[in-house]
Amino acid sequence: MFAVIKTGGKQYRVAVNDILTVEKLVGEAGEAVEFGEVLMLVGDKVTVGAPLVGGASVKAEVLEQFRGEKVISFKKRRRKHSSKSTRGHRQYLTRVKITDIVGGAKKTAKVKKAEAPAEETAAE
Repeated sequence: MFAVIKTGGKQYRVAVNDILTVEKLVGEAGEAVEFGEVLMLVGDKVTVGAPLVGGASVKAEVLEQFRGEKVISFKKRRRKHSSKSTRGHRQYLTRVKITDIVGGAKKTAKVKKAEAPAEETAAE
């Protein structure tokens, strides 16, 4: 069974025991987090949300909080202005381990309502 979740503006395909690096989440190492935005569940049958699967969630455990690799942004203007600028950035990230995928609420079968009996006319 796997699910597609949305967190940090990105979508991830996850299964139980997967280790995933996502944008920073609130929580210390060892704490449990829950992803409520489940876009799709695949198990015995495929459930696609519109846009989310109702009642479904993915539970995970925070392994560590860390910062990613440094990304360099370099800009150079040529010709007469000859200016350069360099800027660096390190994103805050969280590594999580998926512990459980909770399926959506069971759909109840639609019960067909019995039609009201036709009114009898008093033709006596």
